[in-house]
Amino acid sequence: MSYDLIVVGSGPGGYVAAIRASQLGLKTAIVERESLGGICLNWGCIPTKALLKSAQVYSYLNHAQDFGITVKDASADFDAVINRSRNVANGMSKGIEFLMKKNKIDVILGNGKLISPKKIEVTDANGKAQIVEATNIMIATGARARELPHIKVDGKKVIEYRKAMSLEKMPKSMVVMGTGAIGCEFAYFYNALGVDVTLVEYLPRIVPNEDADVSKELTKNFKKSGMKVMTSTEVTGVDTKGKGCKVNLKTSKGEETIECDVVLSAVGIKTNIENIGLETLGIKVDRDKIVVDDYYQTNVPGVYAIGDVVHGPALAHVASAEGIIAVEKIAGHNPEPLDYGNIPGCTYCSPEIASVGLTEEQAKEAGYDIKVGKFPFSASGKAKAAGHSEGFVKVIFDAKYGEWLGCHMIGYNVTEMIAEAVVARKLETTGHEILKAVHPHPTMSEAVMEATAAAYDEVIHL
Repeated sequence: MSYDLIVVGSGPGGYVAAIRASQLGLKTAIVERESLGGICLNWGCIPTKALLKSAQVYSYLNHAQDFGITVKDASADFDAVINRSRNVANGMSKGIEFLMKKNKIDVILGNGKLISPKKIEVTDANGKAQIVEATNIMIATGARARELPHIKVDGKKVIEYRKAMSLEKMPKSMVVMGTGAIGCEFAYFYNALGVDVTLVEYLPRIVPNEDADVSKELTKNFKKSGMKVMTSTEVTGVDTKGKGCKVNLKTSKGEETIECDVVLSAVGIKTNIENIGLETLGIKVDRDKIVVDDYYQTNVPGVYAIGDVVHGPALAHVASAEGIIAVEKIAGHNPEPLDYGNIPGCTYCSPEIASVGLTEEQAKEAGYDIKVGKFPFSASGKAKAAGHSEGFVKVIFDAKYGEWLGCHMIGYNVTEMIAEAVVARKLETTGHEILKAVHPHPTMSEAVMEATAAAYDEVIHL
């Protein structure tokens, strides 16, 4: 059978691209080797949020007295927590199955491999192969956990994120290597359930891509919750020969060994670009990423690539946006190229982190004369009432023109607040316009206005 578009991979890049293609009248098929929804729905974004919600509920119960409520004998059933997460993921995957049928998209199960610019060989689980043809092909095969060469993941004592959300029993102690979103979210989850967690970061501070003030605040909160946080520390090896693990560390003060039950490796991702036919077609690759133009076409006409396999932030919402842009270009529209400078990033530990644009350090390095405003949630009535006064909103504006250069939040539910900054920056909104836009009271979002007021020396509640 021949199609206008075949998408290889059904993650948030692939399935969104397929749906948009169908909406635009393109006969579309999607190739998937495992489960519809990809890593995001099955082993990433969605099931991790289910785990984190369980941890948050458990934390609430343990601090119920702070709210005038007595709860006796609250305990976490680890198996039930894991099962709930898997059920949420399975339900979402079935939802994608429904969307494929609704949009008349053919789903072809198996491993897809490009054999020409217009042909894909799909091999199913039984080894049976079929050839499918398309005018356009889109690679959306995503990524997997990266493995350090000297620390092998065995799936038992040294694990990656997939195993971390499906362990058979809760460990007593854990070392988490890496403090990006994945590392911090799992560190929070296991710590909240009572696991003795040590968080290890090679760089001088945790969440190193975030603003320095955010990093400092998260470190303070993690330590307050009983977590051990080690920065400027390298894991030089893990000895798994005994009952547990002996983790060898190289710190600024010398070498150290920590014993734990499990080591979670969260040191980044590796793209899934092997054995999909890139070499056969001569598709250009640069440092583990497929090279594409502004509309995600590779150097081979008619072959596109989106999501984790191309340069840019490896985020679900980025993959979705890229997929839509690529498909609209294929359909003859004139989409606007994606502005990678206005991509929000979120980390769903507690407190949550959400940010967009330049950090204070980056703004200074770029040569801007800046106005910086910061509003702590300790001064927010809604945050106090919710029992979550930790964290703040920090805003950075260009002093000359009032351009909103960056926004950085850490606190309760801030991942639901960052879109205001994203939309405002897209519309080229100035600081003064944010100040004059009335924010509802009492809300956490007032902190955005208050932080902006602080930047312009007009803050009321500080």
